Amino acid sequence: MATRQDASTGEMVSDGDEQKKEDDISKDPTLMRIKVYSPYQVYFDDVATSISAVNDTGPFDILKGHHRFLTLLLACELAIVTEKGDEKIKISHGIMYVKEDRVTVFLDV
Repeated sequence: MATRQDASTGEMVSDGDEQKKEDDISKDPTLMRIKVYSPYQVYFDDVATSISAVNDTGPFDILKGHHRFLTLLLACELAIVTEKGDEKIKISHGIMYVKEDRVTVFLDV
């Protein structure tokens, strides 16, 4: 198993773990990859079944299979549902990008 430095976060990650998570996503019809981070910290980087947030039109949920989507997030509590339980991340604002069962949330930008 090789490790490498993630270009966006500077963290050392293991290629084997990444491949395992990608395999989990392709095998399970409900899992998608979610990453929530700011320039200096990664808050969440794992597979999950859904993420909920708030934008100008109100609260919304993202599930696997969602179409491409880009939105500005308002102050809210991100709710991420994983197989291990729920994760809550309180944010002041951010940008969410959804593409091909991957959700990326950029905070503090």
